[in-house]
Amino acid sequence: MDYEEKTLHKESIYNGKIIDVRVHEVQLPDGRTGKREVVNHPGAVAVIARTPSGKIILVRQYRKALEKELFEIPAGKLEPGEDPEMSAFRELEEETGYRAHGLKKTASFYTSPGFADEIIHLYEADRVTKGQTSTDEDEFVELVEVSLEEAQQFIREEKIHDAKTMYAVQHLMLSR
Repeated sequence: MDYEEKTLHKESIYNGKIIDVRVHEVQLPDGRTGKREVVNHPGAVAVIARTPSGKIILVRQYRKALEKELFEIPAGKLEPGEDPEMSAFRELEEETGYRAHGLKKTASFYTSPGFADEIIHLYEADRVTKGQTSTDEDEFVELVEVSLEEAQQFIREEKIHDAKTMYAVQHLMLSR
């Protein structure tokens, strides 16, 4: 059986700064029709970075959708036409003040494929040096440096509670 859902019609219901939302009328594999709400996102990057002493570089920030603070690896959305690797260099420096001398692509993954097309490109930074932060005007973050063991404890305490950061911590555990 072919499981593809053919789009019959799309209706835009919201165009925002970060996301667009559309309702698709689709033909289901059995011939019936259905509706799908789809969030379009330009994609994002995230960076696993460690200080010269081996600490994991995180940012602490409030996440309105969750109504709580989280500790996360540095990340941000892609600008139109921006190369993901260049975006990763930029986001790491903007959010943390650290500059990477190189980046290695670790993975790319969809965040919520049931309703969104957002893809995150994950990189691991090579040899970071301290510089200056320059966050967006509506972005309030605090730089936090933790050991791998502290990051694991943050996961247990749900201070680290997002998939990209949990993936990063697991990656570091497996690459010891």
